[in-house]
Amino acid sequence: MTNAAPRPSGAPDKPVLDGLEAKWSRRWDESGVFAFDRSRHRDEIFSIDTPPPTVSGSLHVGHVFSYTHTDTIARYQRMRGREVFYPMGWDDNGLPTERRVQNHFGVRCDPALPYDPDFAPPERPGKRQLPVSRRNFIELCERLTVQDEQVFEELWRALGLSVDWSHSYQTIDADARATSQLAFLENLARGEAYVAEAPTLWDVTFRTAVAQAELEDRERPGAFHRIAFRSTEGRTVLIDTTRPELLPACVALVAHPDDERYQDLFGTTVRTPLFDVEVPVVAHPLAARDKGTGAAMICTFGDTTDVTWWRELRLATRPVIGWDGRFRAEPPSGVEAPEAVAAYAKLAGATAHTARERVVEMLRASGDLRGEPRAVTHAVKFFEKGDKPLEIVTTRQWYVRNGGRDSALRDQLLDRGAELTWHPPHMRVRYENWVGGLNGDWLISRQRFFGVPIPVWYPLDGDAEPDHDHPIVPDLSALPVDPSAETPPGYEAAQRGEPHGFSGDPDVMDTWATSSLTPQIAGKWLTDPDLFARVFPMDLRPQSHEIIRTWLFATVLRAHTGHEALPWRHASISGWILDPDRKKMSKSRGNVVTPGHLLQEHGSDAVRYWAASGRPGTDTAFDTGQMKIGRRLAMKLLNVGRFVLSIGDVPEGAAATEPLDRALLAALASTVEEATAAFDAFDYARALERTEQLFWRFCDDYVELVKARAYGDHGDAAATGSARAALRTALDVLLRLFAPVLPFVTEEVWSWWREGSVHRAAWPDASALRDHAGDAAVLTTASEVIAAVRRAKSQARVSMRAEVAKATITAPSATLDRFAAAREDVRAAGRIGSVELREAEGGLRVEVAF
Repeated sequence: MTNAAPRPSGAPDKPVLDGLEAKWSRRWDESGVFAFDRSRHRDEIFSIDTPPPTVSGSLHVGHVFSYTHTDTIARYQRMRGREVFYPMGWDDNGLPTERRVQNHFGVRCDPALPYDPDFAPPERPGKRQLPVSRRNFIELCERLTVQDEQVFEELWRALGLSVDWSHSYQTIDADARATSQLAFLENLARGEAYVAEAPTLWDVTFRTAVAQAELEDRERPGAFHRIAFRSTEGRTVLIDTTRPELLPACVALVAHPDDERYQDLFGTTVRTPLFDVEVPVVAHPLAARDKGTGAAMICTFGDTTDVTWWRELRLATRPVIGWDGRFRAEPPSGVEAPEAVAAYAKLAGATAHTARERVVEMLRASGDLRGEPRAVTHAVKFFEKGDKPLEIVTTRQWYVRNGGRDSALRDQLLDRGAELTWHPPHMRVRYENWVGGLNGDWLISRQRFFGVPIPVWYPLDGDAEPDHDHPIVPDLSALPVDPSAETPPGYEAAQRGEPHGFSGDPDVMDTWATSSLTPQIAGKWLTDPDLFARVFPMDLRPQSHEIIRTWLFATVLRAHTGHEALPWRHASISGWILDPDRKKMSKSRGNVVTPGHLLQEHGSDAVRYWAASGRPGTDTAFDTGQMKIGRRLAMKLLNVGRFVLSIGDVPEGAAATEPLDRALLAALASTVEEATAAFDAFDYARALERTEQLFWRFCDDYVELVKARAYGDHGDAAATGSARAALRTALDVLLRLFAPVLPFVTEEVWSWWREGSVHRAAWPDASALRDHAGDAAVLTTASEVIAAVRRAKSQARVSMRAEVAKATITAPSATLDRFAAAREDVRAAGRIGSVELREAEGGLRVEVAF
């Protein structure tokens, strides 16, 4: 019941698991088993938007977990007759790569330095990082990522990913850069991309802007400080704040409009302590009446609420913290009195932490600190890859409209989420919550170096100041471009930085601005429209749940605005890997496990078995015990395959005709139906579970029940042929059912008797099995009886080969009839002399006499 032709058995005398990965990885590569045939029609293709792993040192077991899930689906779809487009990308631009290069080579990028074509990094990085030009730095990034990607590919091959390696890409290669820049320029032409100067979440370590999707709250210790302001009439107004260092940045006090305590102060002014700046008292509904004194100071900028107040109340701006996270040298506007200027001088150049200590000391000395600071633990916003709290600074950045300020677009994106099929379905809620909670557009520019450049220049006026409102765009045929090194149309290189000349945008795009285009990059939207038409929209996006708000959402946004479509039909969401303390494994926590030694110790099939046992969307514990079970399963496949193929040839024309054999076919058909339905729902774990249940029943019960008949001990040639035919049919079906999860061992056993690869064989057909199947309950009844006989022998402490003088079977009539159909097989397997059948209501009961 397969398209593959049988051949004489080549089963070895002692099959082993060791070495199968290298053997079959090499043969698959040589034979092109997983090569994508692009001549097939779109309806015959299953395309996967494979996550490009971040190239930043090493893969960990979490990658093995989720990428195995994708591979099981790819292998299943291939066996269902679909041509699978399964590329692999490398996410090699962005901060993780820059950090790795800095640490690995002991360098840091200084864009002001000229390019040194003869530069060689130090053999041993020193304590101080060596400054290098941007171009030199990028060359080192490219050099290291190539090395890392080679290691990654070797591990993926060892794991058995059925990727077509001719369809690989980097998120920093020329095609990816050109695709990202084209998408940006189309955003710009449609009015979806714009540049604006505004308060920006800023990481002071990396000195770059951070988007809303990259934030995470971390609990940190802090303290409330009660500070006294004074009105022009001499009234004292108390506020509580955890950031007293921002007093020089204060632009107003705020209270709730219904708070009776401040009704007479609204519309008046107060003066700040220490810095003697007159600021208004304003009303806003975001002020919390039940928090502290009910009044708060608005600073530019302490947190995102400050930004909201500042924008909606049209307040002044007094920035004090620079891009480096330190207080600026010059005091802000309004700080003019000699005492105020002297107070600010004590903060100039200090970090926020140091400035806080100095301001508190000055407030204590002036008497404007009321009581001592009150300790508190509160959520502080961090860049997800950063180590220091974010600041908010005013910068000029590029944004893409994402529905945060456009309700019509937001509703369209929510509709796209409803159109997408989610696995598991409840993950859609995370998407909807994210879209519904957006409060601003997508900030896509970054002040970094190893990334896709923003592809615009700016004309300079007579004072060499850039006109940001009229950017110069490149010819599309010139993409990709680097404005920091190339000249815009209509200008000469000598005009860079000169009056009436030009300047290039110095920034690069957020890495998600490129990763959000992985369907377009992998499908070669820009360079191969025929391929793109065959694979887009893609069928599947597999990914983890924590980046629904970033990667999944951003990809939906770019496909919606750029192609008026979803980027894929299905989203399959993996959970996290948890350590023994039930905490997520991550590099930042230092609790990750690298997979190399696991693959060597347990074998790739065993590790894949553990991974595929994790249900979609469910966090799963790292468990080497499960890998040991997987290795035992793989070894059992080898051994039972050898037994089935070595027991004797199937006579020509023989088929499964005996009731017990036809019952096995019925059980196989049911399992195929369940496994098929599970895989169609992207539930690889359910498919594996049902297949494994039948496999162990096949090995432990059916094989033992028919062994004597299969060897010919009954003296009935037709019955022997029936047993052998059923055994081989079962092996054939089970190998194909296991193939998506256990690719190496199934290919090994398949090769002993079939031509071609099991991974190009047709998925089992339940209806074909049903055509020859009988009553599955015959096998169930026979299994129950032989299990009862084994228990009796175990309780009597005799060998399983011990003879049984008599077995008495008590059961309802229908059960006895089913037993009778397998009677001789049960007698032989249990070494039972005589059998007595007794009809009675109730369950099956077996009595054994030795």
